[in-house]
Amino acid sequence: MSFKEQYWKYSLIIIILFMSVVLFLYFSPLLSGLLGASTIYILVRKQMFFLNEKKKYGKNLSATLILLETVLCFLIPLSLAVWLLIEELQGINLNLSASIESVQKVVALVKDRTGYNVLSSDNLMSIASYLPKIGQILIGSVSSFGVNAVVMLFVLYFMLIGGRKMESYFFDLLPFNNQNKKDVLGEIKMMVRSNAIGIPVLASIQGIFATIGYIIFGAPDPILFGFLTCFATIIPLVGTMFVWLPLTIYMGLSGDWLNAVGLAAYALIVISNIDNLVRFILQKKIADTHPMITVFGVVIGLPVFGFWGVIFGPLFLSMFILLVDIFKREYLNNNN
Repeated sequence: MSFKEQYWKYSLIIIILFMSVVLFLYFSPLLSGLLGASTIYILVRKQMFFLNEKKKYGKNLSATLILLETVLCFLIPLSLAVWLLIEELQGINLNLSASIESVQKVVALVKDRTGYNVLSSDNLMSIASYLPKIGQILIGSVSSFGVNAVVMLFVLYFMLIGGRKMESYFFDLLPFNNQNKKDVLGEIKMMVRSNAIGIPVLASIQGIFATIGYIIFGAPDPILFGFLTCFATIIPLVGTMFVWLPLTIYMGLSGDWLNAVGLAAYALIVISNIDNLVRFILQKKIADTHPMITVFGVVIGLPVFGFWGVIFGPLFLSMFILLVDIFKREYLNNNN
């Protein structure tokens, strides 16, 4: 390759990298929609090929049918869950005098037991400063979800239309030999399928068992806390403990020690073991992923990818390990 050709090649690479950074910065608010479309495409691509190639449906009709499936099986259930959660929040007793009295009792108990005044002026100022931010985050999250849902359906439609031609194009772009390309794509499919199916199943099962426990032991608003427990499953390391531990402490400080101890025992014995059992079954059925990859992947993924970080965080970490292994096999072992 002549000097001029090398100049053209590396100049083109630099231009592509620069434009990629610019595009990423401007499209980052829509990243959830793009990642969502990629995730669902991996899950439904075989359905698209079946409808288009086996059933001989047109690409537009096949893609439209799968979009309807996505709306019915993903967007509507998720929207319904959020709506039910909002309904539960609105159904909470908002009697201010009763609420203040309950809070004062808990604060007094904490102060008697620990000597720490929760409602000091500094703490009150700190809590008050966060309230407007929480409201802004909630409003922004709802609007962002709506925009990214539209983006997800729009991008998914054209990914389905592209189909095998799109896959072949990206396959050619991967900087590996054919075997390593297959390994990389296989890892992506396995991790996406594992997390996209496993996380909702795990969250639903834990939420159901947690709600049963909350009802048995007389926790306040068991349906609400059951929903919160579902969403808490994605929190790294802490998980459902983020919900049931403060709830048991509140019940104990309120004087209901018997039910508080019972709920804590139920959570440790049942909810935690259900978590481990379901993860074990899913890993054996779908993907045998090391727990450290899942935990640290979610820690990395949530700040970077938002909601989809529970899928793409572990995928990112798993891909990093795979690429290091490819480098070792191809370039280090061959030099021995």
